[in-house]
Amino acid sequence: MMLAANLSRMTAGPAMTLWAQAHGSFWLPPQGSTTAGAVDTIFNLIFWISAFFFALIVSLLIFFVVRYRRREGVEPGKTASHNLALELTWSAIPFALVVLIFYQSVIVYMDVRTAPREAYEIRVIGQKWKWSFRYPNGYVDENLHVPVGEPVRLLMTSKDVIHSLSIPDFRLKMDLVPGRDTKTWFNAVQPGTHDLYCTEYCGTGHSSMLASVIVHPSGQFKTWLEGAANFLDTMAPAEAGELLVQRRGCLQCHKMDGSRLIGPSFKGIFGEQHRFTDGSSVLVDENYIRQSILEPSAKIRESYRDEMPTYLGILSDDEIDAIIAYIKSLK
Repeated sequence: MMLAANLSRMTAGPAMTLWAQAHGSFWLPPQGSTTAGAVDTIFNLIFWISAFFFALIVSLLIFFVVRYRRREGVEPGKTASHNLALELTWSAIPFALVVLIFYQSVIVYMDVRTAPREAYEIRVIGQKWKWSFRYPNGYVDENLHVPVGEPVRLLMTSKDVIHSLSIPDFRLKMDLVPGRDTKTWFNAVQPGTHDLYCTEYCGTGHSSMLASVIVHPSGQFKTWLEGAANFLDTMAPAEAGELLVQRRGCLQCHKMDGSRLIGPSFKGIFGEQHRFTDGSSVLVDENYIRQSILEPSAKIRESYRDEMPTYLGILSDDEIDAIIAYIKSLK
C-alpha cells in the first residue's frame, strides 16, 4: 500500500492530487478512494507513452513519405539491409518500458487486491437485476453505505448469472460469480455519493442494475446503521413492506400498477382467486402470499414461468408480515 501511495506522489504534487480527488481529469472521474491515485498514475503512464510513440511514428512516417517519395528521373539509391545499433535500440527501449509498466502495475495490483486485516466486511449479493448489501448486524440495503476513512472489504457472490460490480470513482471493478465468493476492498477518502454499476451484461434489465455508494462522515455511519436496521419498529407495516419490496429486488419482476412483467403485478391481487398451471386455484390470502415467498415453486400462476427464487432463510417472519401488509394495501 505504501509503495502504491509513493508511486502516486511521485507523479503528482499535493495540489494536483487534491484537484484530481475533487474534479477528476479529462479521462477519469474524481478520485474517491485511497488507491484511485495509484491506478490513475498507471493509466497516465501508459497513455502518455502510447501518445508519444504514436506521434513519433506518424511524424517519421510522414517525413519518410515526403523525403523519399519517387521522383521523375531519379533512380532509387541503395538501402542498408542491417544496422545492429538501430535494431538493439528499438528493441531495448520498448523492453525497458514494458518492464517498468509491469513492475509498477504489479505494485498497484497487489495493493488493490490485498485488504487490510481490520477492514469492515459487507456481504454483496447480485441478482437479476438488483444489488443487495448485507451488513454484519443482518441489515440489508439496496445501496452501499460505508464510513469515510476506513477500509471496507466486499465479499461478493451472485444468485443467478455473472454480474460485475464497478465503482468508477474508486477505480474498482470485480466480477460476481454464481457458486463462489469474490473479494475486493476500498477506503473512501471523503463523504459523498458515488455511482455503482453492473458492467457485465446480465439480461434485459442490465441497464437498470444501478445503486449508489453513500460515504458517511466520520462517526455517523454506526448511528445510521443502528437506525436503518430498526426500520420495522419505527415504520408502519405497509410502509416497511414497501421499503422491503424495493430493497429485496421484488420490483425487478413485479409491477405495482397492474401491468404484467416477469411475474404478476401485486396491485389488487389480495382476495382474488388465482388459477395455477396444474389446473387448481386458490384464494390470495396471507397464507398464500407467505407460501409464494418461501416456496415459490409450489404453485405456479397460470401463464407464468417458474423463475422466482426462494426467500427462505433470507426474510424474517416480521419482514414477510410487512410485505403482506403492503400487498394488502394495494387496492
